[in-house]
Amino acid sequence: MPLPQKKRWESMAKGLVLGALFTSFLLLLYSYAVPPLYTGLASTTPEGAAPCSPAPREPEAPTSANGSAGGCQPRRDIVFMKTHKTASSTLLNILFRFGQKHGLKFAFPNGRNDFDYPAFFARSLVQDYRPGACFNIICNHMRFHYDEVRGLVAPNATFITVLRDPARLFESSFHYFGSVVPFTWKLSGRDKLAEFLQDPDRYYDPRGYNAHYLRNLLFFDLGYDSDLDPSSPQVQEHILEVERHFHLVLLQEYFDESLVLLKDLLCWELEDVLYFKLNARRASAVPRLSGELYRRATAWNVLDARLYRHFNASFWRKVEAFGRERMAREVAALRRANERMRRICIDGGRAVDAAAIEDSAMQPWQPLGAKSILGYNLKKSIGQRHAQLCRRMLTPEIQYLMDLGANLWITKLWKFIRDFLRW
Repeated sequence: MPLPQKKRWESMAKGLVLGALFTSFLLLLYSYAVPPLYTGLASTTPEGAAPCSPAPREPEAPTSANGSAGGCQPRRDIVFMKTHKTASSTLLNILFRFGQKHGLKFAFPNGRNDFDYPAFFARSLVQDYRPGACFNIICNHMRFHYDEVRGLVAPNATFITVLRDPARLFESSFHYFGSVVPFTWKLSGRDKLAEFLQDPDRYYDPRGYNAHYLRNLLFFDLGYDSDLDPSSPQVQEHILEVERHFHLVLLQEYFDESLVLLKDLLCWELEDVLYFKLNARRASAVPRLSGELYRRATAWNVLDARLYRHFNASFWRKVEAFGRERMAREVAALRRANERMRRICIDGGRAVDAAAIEDSAMQPWQPLGAKSILGYNLKKSIGQRHAQLCRRMLTPEIQYLMDLGANLWITKLWKFIRDFLRW
């Protein structure tokens, strides 16, 4: 064998060995970083662990932020059950800003940007947790476990979450997470979503890896069995339990109205709920479901559909109690203020593709194998009055978590590997 050819084969052999070793390392890392999926509610926090014991607080001056004659005190103890693909990253930014502005204590995950999802939440997963520790805000992705969360916050903490039309949520989740759900790899057609919905039982395996992303994801995130028989009385029991646990359930489709209700509930100022839409997909990556596919997606996610119908009805009862005319005025004021901040903060006035984002600190996390999530460029010249607020409003979730002191070593390592392999 000529020497150059021999060297070439040796080089290829070394490459294969190194590739195998590297792949083994990645699998090991991933098995550590992604916990097993538990269907039971067994807590990993030691039994009898001391619940939160809040210290007495100095009384605050009342504010009339919510329009009440007697004024009210802003609420600072908040649990946000962050559901997937529901505009929850935008709401997260609102909570990050409020907590940072008022020096509040966040319960952060340890190592990643979620609480070992899809495992159930446990207090022991909180960064620097000690029995009896109290936190003001809990807001990262988790699989909800009410008793575990309840033990970390003051008795009067406000619980909120956000829902989305289940067919639209399924569509978004399918396109965002589909590549990491192995049973979708069997789909060979150009429109994999349509192919799946033609006969979902043919492909779906409830025991499959990451299967929870593709059926009744809201029910799953809230801590319930997403494959529960729709005729089971437990379905309605779970829905009523959500109603008991949460003070406000926001709707993604009526996000501005939801924020007005949230502002009123928490007695916050208008500035506290200003926002830019974060973690949004570019238009070309958002195919719309047709009428028949929409119907099929709703039927496939029937538990989420029942949950959504229940809270859609209760949402509009809250709007009626708030007052339709008052709601219209406050939504208009919020939109005017958001538009003003858009002109002040955003270069070009709109979101741009990942490739056009100039500052790496403004790069949002992207789904595996795609660059479909939009981001923003901050204007070069912003007055001192708005510079800090603009940057905070535009900072993506991962970077904001690090700014606030969260330890995200697993997330950072995974990003390094993805960047290196150009995934």
